[in-house]
Amino acid sequence: MFSIPGKQAVTITDRAAAQIIKLMTREGHQGLRIGVKKGGCAGMEYTMDYVDSVDPMDEVVEQEGARVMIAPMAQMFLFGTEIDYETALLESGFRFNNPNVTEACGCGESIKFANM
Repeated sequence: MFSIPGKQAVTITDRAAAQIIKLMTREGHQGLRIGVKKGGCAGMEYTMDYVDSVDPMDEVVEQEGARVMIAPMAQMFLFGTEIDYETALLESGFRFNNPNVTEACGCGESIKFANM
């Protein structure tokens, strides 16, 4: 597992925490699992899935009652990321402010990391 003792892999803004809690409560899930997979025009994309049970290999980040699990293979790519939730006129969704990203496609759905 990739981690620095005493430092969480990701941080969650108040807006993101509120949205995660809303989803957890409404759907009855334990939290959200975040990962990365190959795909998109820049090479990688984020994944988010509901979680009904915590995998012992996941890194669990809890903030203000919101629970996010980070898949083992994604931990090194997500370290230092801030998860935010933005609401705009035409769309709303989670945003990842990730210092490890070196490129992103125009739509913001696909990313590239320096070590890929």
